[in-house]
Amino acid sequence: MEADTAALCEEVASVLEPLGLRLSAAKTRIVHMSDGFDFLGFRIQWKRKGGTNKWHVYTFIADRPIRSLKAKIRAITGRTSQQDLATVLRRLTQIMRGWANYFKHAVAKHVFDRLDAFVWWRLIRMLRERHRWSWGDVRRRFTTPTGRWLPIAADGIELFRIASVTVSRYRYRASTIPKPWQPANPV
Repeated sequence: MEADTAALCEEVASVLEPLGLRLSAAKTRIVHMSDGFDFLGFRIQWKRKGGTNKWHVYTFIADRPIRSLKAKIRAITGRTSQQDLATVLRRLTQIMRGWANYFKHAVAKHVFDRLDAFVWWRLIRMLRERHRWSWGDVRRRFTTPTGRWLPIAADGIELFRIASVTVSRYRYRASTIPKPWQPANPV
């Protein structure tokens, strides 16, 4: 198996050479697909599909981009922040919309739900500290008389709900992907 991977590395290097590219020994690792690997913020891993015996290659969001996004949200929604709410909502919307559009092709629905709750709680904590609200004040301000929660908004700018982004997985294309090279051993 190691001989096969070494031969494949040489083949990939020969394909990349005419393009002016090369494999970096420091950045190139050979791992089993069940162990997975991180690439451009995604975690690509071979896993069994729940409830079946079928195995598929899944694309998840890696841990590092999630930590980075949470750090940005924490920086914007500090409890003692003096920025007005509209500015905070505008900046959060810009960051979260771009992040969600980049990662919406991964297995991301649960991550989006958790991030949505994280942002909501950060804003509520910021507003409670700023206005010295009790939890009852928050409920009076952000619920209807029937108990339904209202979105957090200021000056016509509403909190962007990252959980509302539609996750659309990439279509399986297999043999329809064009190949700019010929395989070493044509079958």
